[in-house]
Amino acid sequence: MFCKKRYFFSFFLIILTIFTRFYGLKWGSPYYFHPDENNMFFSLSQLSLSDLNPNFFAYGQFPLYLAFFTFGKTIFALRLWSAIFSCLSIYVFYLLGKKYFKKNSWIFVLFLIFNPGLIQLAHFGTTESILIFVFATNIYLSILLKEKFNFKYLLFASLVSGIGIATKPSALIFIFPILLSLIISHHFLFTIHYLLLTICFSFIFSPYYFLAFSDFINTFRYEVNIANGKIPIFYTRQFIGTTSYLFQFQKIFPYVCGIPIMIYSFFGIFKINKKIKNISLILIPVLFFFFYQGQLFVKWTRFMSPIFFIFPFLAVFFIQNIKNYYLRYCLILLAILPGLFFMKLYFYSDIRIQADRWITQNITKDSSILSESANVYDLPINNQANYDIISFDFYHQKESKVPSTDYVIIPSRRVFMNIKTNFHQKLFSSDSNYREIKKFVPNNYFFLDDEQAEETWTVFDRPTIRIYEKIK
Repeated sequence: MFCKKRYFFSFFLIILTIFTRFYGLKWGSPYYFHPDENNMFFSLSQLSLSDLNPNFFAYGQFPLYLAFFTFGKTIFALRLWSAIFSCLSIYVFYLLGKKYFKKNSWIFVLFLIFNPGLIQLAHFGTTESILIFVFATNIYLSILLKEKFNFKYLLFASLVSGIGIATKPSALIFIFPILLSLIISHHFLFTIHYLLLTICFSFIFSPYYFLAFSDFINTFRYEVNIANGKIPIFYTRQFIGTTSYLFQFQKIFPYVCGIPIMIYSFFGIFKINKKIKNISLILIPVLFFFFYQGQLFVKWTRFMSPIFFIFPFLAVFFIQNIKNYYLRYCLILLAILPGLFFMKLYFYSDIRIQADRWITQNITKDSSILSESANVYDLPINNQANYDIISFDFYHQKESKVPSTDYVIIPSRRVFMNIKTNFHQKLFSSDSNYREIKKFVPNNYFFLDDEQAEETWTVFDRPTIRIYEKIK
């Protein structure tokens, strides 16, 4: 009877994983608002059986080839694979949880299933879900190699590491857990084997790193210089004056994990039993990754995604030490609420499409409308009412040239939170020539104002939209 209940619950967790990763995968359709998705799609659309050179090297070829040879040349194909790898990551984390939490591993899995950050990334047709899988798998394999060396583990680690690097060059950092395990175990010769095999698999899955080496290197240098802040780009202005490491704990981790998990993880640190074997093979790679990535000038949410799991991991150490079952289950329920609130996003039409419908129904015909542009896709307006829509780039156009219009649309926080313009200050003030007539706020907040987070957490899939009308 106990076994039947256990299998039923395991099946239930699998269904939850699939549902939270695949439901709403067509969000935003027929529009696609994520710039990285569109960049990858443009590259994917150029591929053919006679020419597999993507001519695009910000990412590797592996995710592009995966979509091209399976589901086709669409953004939805990229999203499908992102969701699949997110599910595979949950399985790897389940295996990891069994080693450290035994019968309580389900708590770890449940926390990850309802992790808002992982849910969001599973719905983006980008590389993050693949990279999370690679890092998680390498950590798990590093523990297996430390416990008992097996060349099959090493071969699989090389395959996974090669996939990671073939997905994104910066995934080179993901070889660290395997190297650490091999060095601690004094398998120095096998370290060389691992590195050589990883290079071979990287070539197989992303051959144009090597076949178009000069193009790849030029792009790689450019991306590194952006990440280090050496090349100023208008869409990285939010990081000017930010404090490394503190920024992530203020603007990223509480939002992607939820406040309850962050609190539990803090107390969980003090509940870790020093007798637990090989936990350093989890903590050291996570700290190494955090301190390397955290010092970069650019601090996008996705840069921290491979270590989102560490907070649920630490949280379980706290939860499993609570003896009162009623209190324990109440705390578990509280921890998954941010994920449940986040999932509401996919039960409604995209907030920009909602705004378009409202505009069409409420703004008079032939009105002039000012909207913002630059690295955010313009609000899609079904212009049957013959609106005069002016898309203004506040980053590159002089503010003095802002036209006077009947309405102003602020499609996200991206511009006014990064550049302090007189236009926006006056627009939001009490003596403005405009009054706010409508505000579209995503209904998935949970004790946090998402507009205060790192901007890419919201601007791609659920921005707050403000509409102002000129006072006559």
